[in-house]
Amino acid sequence: MTADNHTALCVLGTGLIGGSLLRAAAAAGYTGWGYNRSAPGVAAAQEAGFDVSGDLPAVLGRAAETDALIVVAVPMPAVNPMLDAIAQYAPQCPLTDVVSVKSPVAAAVRRYGLQERYVGGHPMAGTAESGWQATDPGLFRGAAWAVGVDPGTDPYAWTRVTRLALDCGSVVVPVTASEHDRAVARISHLPHVLAEALAVAGARGGDLALGLAAGSFRDGTRVAATAPGLVRAICEPNSDALLAVLDETLTALTEAREALSAQTSLDELTAAGHAARQRYESAQRWEITDTEPGAPGWLEKLRDAGRTGGVITRLGTGAEPN
Repeated sequence: MTADNHTALCVLGTGLIGGSLLRAAAAAGYTGWGYNRSAPGVAAAQEAGFDVSGDLPAVLGRAAETDALIVVAVPMPAVNPMLDAIAQYAPQCPLTDVVSVKSPVAAAVRRYGLQERYVGGHPMAGTAESGWQATDPGLFRGAAWAVGVDPGTDPYAWTRVTRLALDCGSVVVPVTASEHDRAVARISHLPHVLAEALAVAGARGGDLALGLAAGSFRDGTRVAATAPGLVRAICEPNSDALLAVLDETLTALTEAREALSAQTSLDELTAAGHAARQRYESAQRWEITDTEPGAPGWLEKLRDAGRTGGVITRLGTGAEPN
């Protein structure tokens, strides 16, 4: 891993994302431990050789003693109890999260008075599986990891979070909370909704339709295999942004239906969709190299770079604010 004296890591929630993070960080040389509410989840992690406990005060007390980076890795409905405990037992630790929506987490962090050392995070990685048994230390390799650059972000905490993402094999995309939420509504939350609708449409065709289903149906419904409660926890906290993009999508589908009915044609939708897919496939990332945490205007520079495809793949030796 890259040189850093701060390798203490406390992960709250050791399901697919949190558990994979704990495993990836351990492989990168971090001293990590975690908390899980579920006794079977604790047992599974311990059997695999990881330091996971169901004693939240003790886990956070250790974090406070070591200035550990705390990662909240629970679904949005469970965030408040975690923040309440952090405020009691480890309020001075740098803090991040891996929740799929950022503005509601940031608002909760402010309610508990933890905003000074908080940096939002979201690795764009996952599977339809859940629990410790689904964890994979390679889950984040090559993935984009959103890291917050909202006004007032502390450069020390930001560096800790960014270094963790890099050490887990990701590339870092700097982004504000509100822009993150609007973006993931389009490329993550809407696909969940469409996958559910497509799965329902296929099932309504009965055994014959499902017997004929092949690659396009399989790929289009992959995330519908995710547990319904988890899908709701992912999508519902981002309802405003998701509603806006759902309205756009419904308009596009309505126009396509009208064209198919009147002209027996899907030309406009297929042409636009093909062009959009080609844009996705040809999109180029470029490396951000000229911004140092804590330097004048650093947050604005990173925000603007992230908007135009800039990513961070390494931190220079000077990127260690006090």
